[in-house]
Amino acid sequence: MKQDAAASAVPACFISNHEGFLGNIKKLIRDFVVTEIDVDGRQVTSEADVQAPAECSLKTSARWKQNRCLQGPEDKRDRSLQGPEDGDISALDLSASGPDSLDLSVVLGPAVSERLEHFVLSLRDEVEDGGGGGGDGGNAVARKELSLGSFTDKYQRANVHRAVRHRFPFLMTVTIQPEIRVREDPDYRELSQLVSEEEAEDFFRFIDAKAQDSSYAFHPDDDKERRTAVHHFLNRRFGKLVETKTLGERHMSAISVRLRERGRPKKRSSDDRREEDVYTGEGGRCGLFGLAAHWSFLLLLFLLAFTLCKENLETLEAISYMAATLGVLPSDFSYAGIKDKRAVTYQSMVVKKVSPQRLMEKGSEFERRGMRLSHIRPAAEPLKLGRLRGNHFDLVVRDVRSHGADKAPSAEARRQLAGLVVEALQNVEARGFVNYYGPQRFGSGQSVPSDRVGLALLKEDTVNAVRLFFSPDDGDDLSSQAKRHFLQTDNAKESLALMPASKARERLMLRALNRYGTGPEGCAKAWLSLPHGMRVFYPHAYCSRVWNEAVAHRLATLGHGARQGDLVWTRDAETAANDDGGGGGERKAAQIHVVTEREEQEGVYALAQVLLPMPGNTVKYPENATGAWYRERLARDGLDKCRFRLAALKLNLPGCYRPLLASLCNLSYRLSDGDAGETAADASGGKSQGRLDGEPPETLTLTLNFDLDSSCYATVCLREIMKCDP
Repeated sequence: MKQDAAASAVPACFISNHEGFLGNIKKLIRDFVVTEIDVDGRQVTSEADVQAPAECSLKTSARWKQNRCLQGPEDKRDRSLQGPEDGDISALDLSASGPDSLDLSVVLGPAVSERLEHFVLSLRDEVEDGGGGGGDGGNAVARKELSLGSFTDKYQRANVHRAVRHRFPFLMTVTIQPEIRVREDPDYRELSQLVSEEEAEDFFRFIDAKAQDSSYAFHPDDDKERRTAVHHFLNRRFGKLVETKTLGERHMSAISVRLRERGRPKKRSSDDRREEDVYTGEGGRCGLFGLAAHWSFLLLLFLLAFTLCKENLETLEAISYMAATLGVLPSDFSYAGIKDKRAVTYQSMVVKKVSPQRLMEKGSEFERRGMRLSHIRPAAEPLKLGRLRGNHFDLVVRDVRSHGADKAPSAEARRQLAGLVVEALQNVEARGFVNYYGPQRFGSGQSVPSDRVGLALLKEDTVNAVRLFFSPDDGDDLSSQAKRHFLQTDNAKESLALMPASKARERLMLRALNRYGTGPEGCAKAWLSLPHGMRVFYPHAYCSRVWNEAVAHRLATLGHGARQGDLVWTRDAETAANDDGGGGGERKAAQIHVVTEREEQEGVYALAQVLLPMPGNTVKYPENATGAWYRERLARDGLDKCRFRLAALKLNLPGCYRPLLASLCNLSYRLSDGDAGETAADASGGKSQGRLDGEPPETLTLTLNFDLDSSCYATVCLREIMKCDP
């Protein structure tokens, strides 16, 4: 039943008319291997061994020298006050400022750390309630302070300043010897009104690091007035420390910020307080310790890329576990795409605020959870969703048999079955398949599909969305018990105690519900406790279901050709998309063309060029019966007036355009006897062939290898090949 709920979101509509066959996929985890293909067309495979710490240090050091983040050889000051020569971090003892020096529970103690957490929450609550704007409310928030206690040792004070600013960039730390107090930074509040909170936090970490000749770039913004406001703010508040300029043209314009050359003005105003070394909190560096702390902080700001191999784990579940183990936030990880759970998958990831040594120290813990990290290396920037060319699949279909037959007992029947397999593969290789979103998009294996949760969120019914989210699965496992307890009692604290530690999303939600209550406001804050990538998954699932249904309706009513009113890419946009490697996945470009009556009659466009929009606030809909269907479908769910912007949940769904058909490439296959290793397959010239050797046993096994564009699903491709749900 659980499988049927997700599978029903993928309509049974096909392009080819071959017979197909039956078989089982994912019988073993290793039967389904997914390898990401990066934007340069390279497979992201796991290297033989994780790099040794010394090798990582050398590469990291070289990257620092390239970016000139550390002092160059031209600096003639006393070498004893500088870092190791050539930036070799392995030669500097950072034991005093290792990873634990950024753990607030270690630096401040559990009690003070918890008080600080509550203080931050109270600040956020007051800002959300109206205190973040101008007037007396804003001044009240700005004046609110918390004492962290007295610290007589200046090195200890430096560590406290550094740890607090690292964890909460939006706080100011003030030393009134020997006491340290914290309050909200009004500069952060002002900047976060102009850019996203994440950008504001990253910018303030950049400012606090003060890496020589380093720079920071905000996300591209096509709003000139907002860019001007950001320029004015930065020049007014940090003009003596940084210089700004706009890079790019039109829609790709972005503000770049660069630290000015060393040197401090003779006179300083009260607005220049950020030019102090915040880690000492006392207006000067603490000798070698201050520099060591500074270098350690640079290391933690540094971006590390790595290859993640995971087995039988969701991508978001893996990230949650790694974040908890490393002591960072799930949002500190970035990735190009979400991979299957019941599979062995290889993908690139980037994490910030973690050193190479720290990452490798936790390798054994990750392996116990079904994860292996390799190819650890410096990264220039975080990854973005969709920034991949596609995925390579190595699949095994076991117990291959004809429709209506349990097995293939005779040699003749087996030869006929081999013919069916070859015909199916050749048809799909030539014609492609309907580009549906696969069952995993809707949470296959769950009692309530994710799209139902997404619909509740789009209707801003956060309470119902929470209850749907906590719908228990069949069975009596600990997770289902905890969910049932919550739905029956509304007691988030007791349910949290029952919830397994591996269920990161559920535990985040329960913590927030325990803190804020289970009413509408508490449920909204519970959703906000999830990282953006997890939060937006559910509305995207709903939009994906609508897209799937739209495709089925379009094919059933308008047939298999391009019709008047259909949407296609303009020629230039299509060429650019293909050159960029995004042939079959989601695209967000604006160059959309509406097929005219003449173009339909002359057959200018083929079905493979037709696009359908994913619902959102920036897309246009087809100008034919399909467009009317979209409007009726959304109205049926009460979304006829939905703007696909959820301010309370900080979600914006612009939508995108997705090709109606997708195609596979680099196809090869082999058909073997049962689980035997002897196979027959593949041919020259890129054409696929198949053969059977010897007198076979009762079952056949089909091994497939092919590539798909990003956001295309191998399970959907197999449906077209087999003409059934595999």
